[in-house]
Amino acid sequence: MKLRENISGSLILAILTILVLLPLVTVLLQVVCPGLSLEDFAPGNLSLLLDVFVRPLWKRAFINSATMSLCTTVAGLLVAGILAHIRVRYDFPLAKLLDIVSWILLIMPSFILAQGWVFFASGNGIARSWLHIEGMNNFLFSFPGLVTVMVLCKYPMAYVTIKAALEWYPARLVHAARMNGASPFKAWTSVQLPLCLPTFFSAAMLIFMDTVGDYGMSSTITAVYSFPTLPYTIYSAICSSPVRFDMAGVLSLYLVVMIVIAMILQFYVMGRKRFDFLGTGTEQVMPKKAGPAVTGLLSVITGVFSLIALGIPIGSNFIMSFSDSFSIERFRFTLANYQNVLQPDGTLLAGVKNSLSLAAVAAVIGLIIGFAVAYILTYSQFKLKRLIDMLTLIAMAVPGVVLGIGYIFVWNQKWLQPLGLNLYGKPEILILASVASAIPLINRVLVGGMSKVPQELLTASQVQGAGLFRRLRTVLLPLLHSSMVSAVLAAFGGSVFNLAITTILYPPNYSTLPVYISDAYNDLNFGYSAAATIVGGTFIVAIMLLLEVLLNLGKRKRNADYT
Repeated sequence: MKLRENISGSLILAILTILVLLPLVTVLLQVVCPGLSLEDFAPGNLSLLLDVFVRPLWKRAFINSATMSLCTTVAGLLVAGILAHIRVRYDFPLAKLLDIVSWILLIMPSFILAQGWVFFASGNGIARSWLHIEGMNNFLFSFPGLVTVMVLCKYPMAYVTIKAALEWYPARLVHAARMNGASPFKAWTSVQLPLCLPTFFSAAMLIFMDTVGDYGMSSTITAVYSFPTLPYTIYSAICSSPVRFDMAGVLSLYLVVMIVIAMILQFYVMGRKRFDFLGTGTEQVMPKKAGPAVTGLLSVITGVFSLIALGIPIGSNFIMSFSDSFSIERFRFTLANYQNVLQPDGTLLAGVKNSLSLAAVAAVIGLIIGFAVAYILTYSQFKLKRLIDMLTLIAMAVPGVVLGIGYIFVWNQKWLQPLGLNLYGKPEILILASVASAIPLINRVLVGGMSKVPQELLTASQVQGAGLFRRLRTVLLPLLHSSMVSAVLAAFGGSVFNLAITTILYPPNYSTLPVYISDAYNDLNFGYSAAATIVGGTFIVAIMLLLEVLLNLGKRKRNADYT
């Protein structure tokens, strides 16, 4: 058994090293070896590591990324926890709307959401020009406003994770606490909440890492509000002339350092405590109907929140899609944008098809690898499993721009040509990069689910003669159904709209939906870009909702049989 665990763990570690560590190392080497050219090797450039605390732009970018990520993590975790608790515990008319809004926000790229907020709150935007709301631009283009937008963009990752954990209720433990005089609130805070700590820490790490590595949101709003972040500054260093590979390497290193510090803090807080509680005394939570007043209040809260989180950015893009001007103040209605987007010989359909194909392959491969990673981290005694966990977390922390450039350095080597592995300029490199970016999210979701399943359940089935695959099929997978659905949908949606990676790595004459939208936006054709966003986004969201229904058919059938 131990030999099998070591072989499996070593194989997973090798895969993650190729997908994550190798591209990252090539970028970090730019500090002392710009362009990976031995002729330019300069060990003296290591002194640049301390310049992040001296150079005004570097220092400001570092502080901005750190403070914004911390504030977004705390606020996002609070919002996600409250919404997940409401969704799991109560049955009210708009309950399903929380899931729909969260999934749409989860798959929508941050730059599109930021673009909608800019259309709404800018000086000549919808808020001031049409709704006569003054001061909206002063709020949005400030630190509190940017954090608010970030929270509304990033909370869904924590929401889907926490919701999957709260669906199971440790009834026996809670009843024991109540019999000893604990109030319902006290029983929840002292029993159920501590048992869900792995899920909450995983959710917090998801928000923190995605915020610290986000390029789309910061680049869009930075065009209006001067708020440089590490990803945006790294991108600027790469796109400047001359190219500052050393600067990109230094700032990328500090991104990794921030994530490592967060990981150390997580391990220190959790220690070696056990959090598995799923057993014979566990029940699946069934939402209950509340009184008319509570039901009405929850519906109002859900409706208002959904309008703010999704209605404003998407609605603003929708309005802009009918404009013949880049300014809302000079809005004139036109259908020309949609006519151009929906042309039969246009490139939108090809871009959507390519994005769907890449996302489907990346989601399947990522789910297989992510499940294996989560299983090793949760149940195995592999000595290097902490290193595996670190690699998956670093993969999410590294901005897509940096990861994409690392893939160019790794897969554009001349010595790979005889082996047929020179993948730069081919769709295969997009698949590898998409898998690398999808694995961390899949892993975090599945680890949160597996932490509730005691290893004794798998051991008992093994004693009865069940092999590994039978144990997974009959014991673990049914208990992880909600987590598996959340993981595969999140990976699929994230891969479809991965702007940074596809922008850096897409082959010639191989358009993808994010690149198609981004090119129109960068050309200041805002109406055309917004129309492409609405058409492509609607199509992708419809596919996501259909997948969720199909993947949950088995679960609904089992629940119907039990009742």
